[in-house]
Amino acid sequence: MKRDPQRPECRPEPPLPPFLLPSSTSSSAPGEAEGAEPQLTPPVWIFGYGSLVWRPGFEFTSRKVGFIRGYSRRFWQGDTFHRGSERMPGRVVTLLEDGGACTWGVAYEVRGEQIAASLQYLNMREAVLGGYDTKLVKFHPQEKDAEEPILALVYIATPQNPSYLGPASEEDIAAQIIVSSGCAGHNIEYLLRLADFMRYFCPQAEDKHLFSIEEALISILPCLYCTEEPLEETASDPQKSKS
Repeated sequence: MKRDPQRPECRPEPPLPPFLLPSSTSSSAPGEAEGAEPQLTPPVWIFGYGSLVWRPGFEFTSRKVGFIRGYSRRFWQGDTFHRGSERMPGRVVTLLEDGGACTWGVAYEVRGEQIAASLQYLNMREAVLGGYDTKLVKFHPQEKDAEEPILALVYIATPQNPSYLGPASEEDIAAQIIVSSGCAGHNIEYLLRLADFMRYFCPQAEDKHLFSIEEALISILPCLYCTEEPLEETASDPQKSKS
């Protein structure tokens, strides 16, 4: 399976989250003991709500579409590597705590050797290059026969990270996305692929923030390609068509 652009050799490998280290993979469940940190046991599930929904970049055993409760998706994180640059940072999504909301995405199951490989890759892609921290959440599969929620790892960019941009109007976010691109591609692709995922895989779900930005972007794009001559005039003159 193809991965994102190769990781820079000059960047140090970040440590794995404590609840994923071999010494702490116990069967303790969240809330089982006061003050105890939630821990994972193999297999590990990784929840993605941004580019991970269409390009995980690591090998996995299975995947499920579903949602997590208590968070809203927002284009509030800056990106100077994958979808932007130092000169023109892009806008990518993070999660905002919101008790009455839910965020849809994809959870990936990793087993055996896939666990260490996927976590090392994601720690570089999301933590070192993206500024995201890890957290454990309860993932609810879309499947009707799903019984209990699944404990999953998620990457969240908090306001404390240096790339955090915070809120802006949908029009301003769209305008920033239009002019930004990075090592993984144009920021427009990021927005449209995420909107397509929600539209085709989660048609019953609402994401006003996402679709409002998509709508603003589509309304702005024609203005960038306006020409002084009407298309009919250009098409009727072969010399102008060649220029």
